[in-house]
Parts: sequence; structure tokens; C-alpha cells
Amino acid sequence: MKNKKTLVLGATAKPDKYAYLAINKLVEKGHSVLAIGQNTSEVAGVKIYTKQIPLANIDTVTLYLNPKRQVEYYNYIIETKPKRVIFNPGTENPQFLQLLESNGIKAQVACTLVLLATNQY
Repeated sequence: MKNKKTLVLGATAKPDKYAYLAINKLVEKGHSVLAIGQNTSEVAGVKIYTKQIPLANIDTVTLYLNPKRQVEYYNYIIETKPKRVIFNPGTENPQFLQLLESNGIKAQVACTLVLLATNQY
């Protein structure tokens, strides 16, 4: 399996949240993980930052932010030039999806946890 450097946007240290589960599963599957959330914390050895950090060579951005909260990250993500952005359930955003695709970035409406569990990540 290839290591896909992933940014989890909307990360949290709350064990009952999907972003928390995704960080754990990504690390377990051997992917490099960076995380940005509302509160500084750590999950599975991954530091959660509270502001935009310099990024390079990102394969995937997986979103756990509602569409309104995504707006402040549009340029940040586009300038990072990831290969794909995953819109997890509840994060679907047709405007951002179209913006990504017009910038040559694959947008995927899917569940990161399901993709990892079925080896489609």
C-alpha cells in the first residue's frame, strides 16, 4: 500500500467524532497525517493545529467541516494542489467541488472510513 499524505481538516480529539476515527485509521493504515481543527490536541501521535500550516506533497485532503466553515480554506487547499479532496457525509459542497475541479483537483463525495475499510483509499 502506498503512503498517501493526508490533511484532515476539521480534526478533533473527541473519540465520538468521525474525524477522530479517521485520523486513527489513517495512521493505522500507514498514511502520513497532518491535522487542523478548532482546538490544539493530539490524536494517534498526530498534532492538531488550529491555523493553516505550510503544506507540501499532500495527496488527499479529507473534509470534516460543514460547507460554511470550508470557505476560509478554499484558497489554502487549492494552493496546496492535493491530488484529491474527499467530502465526507455532511460536508458536501457543490460550489467548492466545482472550484476544485476547475483547478484540476479531483473532488470525491465519499466516506474516508469506508474507503479505508474497503481498501479503496
